Amino acid sequence: MEFDLDQPRAAYEVIADTIAAEIAAGRLKPGQRVPSAREIATDAGVGMRTAEAALRLLRERGLTVAVVGKATYVAQPSPREPDADGG
Repeated sequence: MEFDLDQPRAAYEVIADTIAAEIAAGRLKPGQRVPSAREIATDAGVGMRTAEAALRLLRERGLTVAVVGKATYVAQPSPREPDADGG
C-alpha cells in the first residue's frame, strides 16, 4: 500500500484515509487483516506512534476492529438504519 504523505494534513490522517479508501473500494474486505502498525510504519516511513494513531482513527470511525493479541481487521458493515419515513 502506498501512502502519499506529501499533503498538508497530519500523516496519521493521510494513512487512515488511504486505508479507508481501500476498504471503500473493496480491496480490503470485511474480516480481512489490516496492516499492522509496524508494517504501516515501515511502508509509510513514519514512526510507530503515527501508525498507531492511524489505526486508532480507523477504529474510531468504525471501519476496523482490533483483536487483542492478534491483529486488526476490517469491520463487518453495520446494518443501515431505516429512514424516518420507513424507506
